[in-house]
Amino acid sequence: MILVTGAAGFIGYHVTEHLLAAGEQVLGIDNLNGYYDPALKRSRLDRLLQHDSFRFLKMDVSDPELVLPLAGTQGIDAIIHLAAQAGVRYSLENPFAYVQSNVMGQVAMLELARRIDGLKNFVYASSSSVYGGNTKVPFDIADEVEKPQSLYAATKRSDELIAYTYAHLYGLPCTGLRFFTVYGPWGRPDMAYYSFTRNIIEGKPIRIFNHGEMWRDFTYIDDIVQGTIRALRRPATGVPPHAVYNLGNCRPQKLTDFVSVLENNIGLKASLELAPMQAGDVTHTFADIEASRRDLGFEPVTPIETGLKHFVGWYRGYHAH
Repeated sequence: MILVTGAAGFIGYHVTEHLLAAGEQVLGIDNLNGYYDPALKRSRLDRLLQHDSFRFLKMDVSDPELVLPLAGTQGIDAIIHLAAQAGVRYSLENPFAYVQSNVMGQVAMLELARRIDGLKNFVYASSSSVYGGNTKVPFDIADEVEKPQSLYAATKRSDELIAYTYAHLYGLPCTGLRFFTVYGPWGRPDMAYYSFTRNIIEGKPIRIFNHGEMWRDFTYIDDIVQGTIRALRRPATGVPPHAVYNLGNCRPQKLTDFVSVLENNIGLKASLELAPMQAGDVTHTFADIEASRRDLGFEPVTPIETGLKHFVGWYRGYHAH
């Protein structure tokens, strides 16, 4: 059995769907919080609950009194820890939520992991945000990551250091995945591509920061799932058994070009509002995936035109319903 935290979240939902389709038993955990519309999370969860091999627990991963008793659950042999408080901008408004969910949650899940006899692997979500304001591109896993530009980034870097420590102390295989701007069907409404789509369809302007001089390594959800499952199947080795990988498309798009592709798929023109850079943000993300290719066999295959076509099709269907 595989334990997936954040199972009703965007990436967690898709990873769980893939595992269930592959015949795995999955125990999903999520607290279904209200950071964005819980109805979307419940819609994802309803789809997962159609599988007999899926079991769900509503639980906050940052509460050790709830988490640690799961060590007595029979059959858990791997953990994919994806639950987190996401979003760069919101971390400026509610910093305590990020420390509680991302840092305390990481410690609680690792404490659970070390109590499970025979656990094969602990895979956890990091973020491209850990690269901060790095100007050298593409971002390599060997680059310095000690200058975060937001509290969100700082908590994700903390997660990596904490996992390294548990790998060192207990020999627990841990793999951190630095996700790069994930998009696709069943995505998060707080992400730019989602709000851009909504505003274009509703005839509202969309705001682009840094006066349009922004590049993002948009990575389609199916490619992220592929990389996550490959990391699950290949536990880290070495001393200590800890590894970190970039999961990105390695083809950054200028945000205004991304909007043009979105316009083509929607069939409407966007009204752009160009705004100054905002606090905590960065101008570029660009993944160097050589280590992911070498060790995991990771290879993103979805071009932005295809990915956005799938997303817009899902968006129209979901919101019409």
